[in-house]
Amino acid sequence: MKVRVSVQLKPGILDPQGKAVEGGLHGFGFEVEHVRIGRLIDMDVPGTDPEEVKAKALAMCEKLLVNPVMEKASIEVL
Repeated sequence: MKVRVSVQLKPGILDPQGKAVEGGLHGFGFEVEHVRIGRLIDMDVPGTDPEEVKAKALAMCEKLLVNPVMEKASIEVL
């Protein structure tokens, strides 16, 4: 099954890349605030039960994909 994991910095964690993008967008005349940069991970996970597949993806996040001190993830089974 297709799985999409969205990884974002937790609130309160500084995001220098987001600040740089925000500054660049301001330089082009766009009005934006609070730009945050994250990661999107798409993968195929074997299985037919969406809850089981989501549990596998959660385990992957806990072991490798997400730094739990700084990041949070949302998992979507497509």
